[in-house]
Amino acid sequence: MDKKIDLSIIITLSESNTYDNIAELYNAYKKSIEETGLNYEFIYVTDRDSQNILNELFKLKENVKDIEIIELAKWFGDAAALNAGFEQSSGEMILTLPGYRQIDEIELPRFINSYKNVDMLVAVRSRKKDNFLHRLQANFFHYIVKLTLGMNFNDLGCIVRIFSRELLDKIYIYGDQHRFLPILASRSGFKVKEYDVAQYYTDISKRVYSVGHYTDRFVNFISIFFLVKFTKKPLRFFGFPGILIFALGSLLALFLFVQRTFLGVGLADRPLVLVSILLIVFGIQLFAIGLVAEIIIFTHSKESKEYIIEEIFHVEKENKIQEKEKVKVKESIKN
Repeated sequence: MDKKIDLSIIITLSESNTYDNIAELYNAYKKSIEETGLNYEFIYVTDRDSQNILNELFKLKENVKDIEIIELAKWFGDAAALNAGFEQSSGEMILTLPGYRQIDEIELPRFINSYKNVDMLVAVRSRKKDNFLHRLQANFFHYIVKLTLGMNFNDLGCIVRIFSRELLDKIYIYGDQHRFLPILASRSGFKVKEYDVAQYYTDISKRVYSVGHYTDRFVNFISIFFLVKFTKKPLRFFGFPGILIFALGSLLALFLFVQRTFLGVGLADRPLVLVSILLIVFGIQLFAIGLVAEIIIFTHSKESKEYIIEEIFHVEKENKIQEKEKVKVKESIKN
């Protein structure tokens, strides 16, 4: 009879991303996780094009029995790989680990055992050994997250996270949204907590990222910002700018009307006329987009719940029924 799995460890690997020696890292992770006393399983997710990784995984699987390998047709991104691993997992707790050492693996037992009274625990690396520029970039990014979303996180780049199975049942991620999973979880009402761990010495960054990296990060953040702030209320996002632009165009048109009617100023060859018309039309279009999106969300609101029930305290019905029966007995005696 198969033993019940308490913890599913999902590791996504791609040749386009950094990864360490797979067998060596597996043994290091396994040694630490065994200290928790939990029944566990390792799930590796990679793609068909990553032949070197597949060869290492198949070689590893010949010697160990507690790993499962998922081969995707192609690399669809870390979020898709995480979803694929989650669908094949069976543990009530999900632990995501990177294919390289972000934290010292000896921290894992303490990290896993600290997963109590929360839905998600996120590892926060100490970055004292990182160079100044990289620390500045990370601090600035997390400051923007706090400023725009009102959520205080300190290491969204760390993949070491443990969370309940219910979390990924309720939240669907795609693209590169895996790094923003704590934000999406917090927004959905899950309890998310950070936990300080020691950073591994090889994880220290000494390079400056390319412009393309920052562009991708910015685009991903914009999508998360919209999902968190305006998914359920798109009219606020499109409506206010639409009204503002429409009002600006209307004021400009009124100004031109007053000039033409009372001051005799001609409208021919005046670009302001075209600008006012464009502003009015654009404002109406923005507002209409928000209104249509609001109608769509309203018609589908019954299909998706935007709340999570923490606990239900039931009324003790049996006691009330017994009290009613006692009253009836007393009444019958009196009669």
